[in-house]
Amino acid sequence: MTRVLIVDDEPQILRALRINLQARHYDVVSAADGTQAIAAVETEHPDVVVLDLGLPDIDGVQVIRALRAWTPVPVIVLSGRRSSTDKIDALDAGADDYVTKPFNVDELLARLRAVSRRHGGTGEPVQVRIGRYTVDLATHDARSDDAGRQHLTRTEWRLLELLVHNPGRLISQRELLRHVWGPTYVNEAHYLRQFVAQLRRKLEDDPGRPRHLLTEPGMGYRFQP
Repeated sequence: MTRVLIVDDEPQILRALRINLQARHYDVVSAADGTQAIAAVETEHPDVVVLDLGLPDIDGVQVIRALRAWTPVPVIVLSGRRSSTDKIDALDAGADDYVTKPFNVDELLARLRAVSRRHGGTGEPVQVRIGRYTVDLATHDARSDDAGRQHLTRTEWRLLELLVHNPGRLISQRELLRHVWGPTYVNEAHYLRQFVAQLRRKLEDDPGRPRHLLTEPGMGYRFQP
């Protein structure tokens, strides 16, 4: 049974989430502030943390940074903060996903399932399907159903590898830029737009309506298997 730690100082949110998650056979524990949350991760060993940013003692971003210093437990932010800056700060601190309040319970449950699958896996994916292509990350080969091959540049492979190795996870623009181009390029968002567009043209069946290489406007990108 998946154990979920809910961190929120609003009793009605805690109650609603507890009822909905327990009805779907999740084991639920809760914390009302950042200090309790950090202690609960250590003692309760949750599989996923659902975290509000506006906590009464410690800002949620600081909680994420504190957790990332010693644990890879996945963190889904559930917050009323809607600005791109808040979202990017949380993702860069180590959050796995970001859902804004008011939220749809079914969407949150889908995000929970996604991070649980990702962190419960036995290793990083080597082969994935994108459109009509089987993409092999180990051999850097993209082969279509009719045995044709698609050439990807070294930069395109580095970008695709980070996305594919984190299926379903929203990865911030700055994390992608830092990983592919280096820390001096973290503000060059146009690089990402250009190379993601190239990957879509090469791999997606309909580049204008991508199914796998998705954009979260102002935040980042995610790979949807």
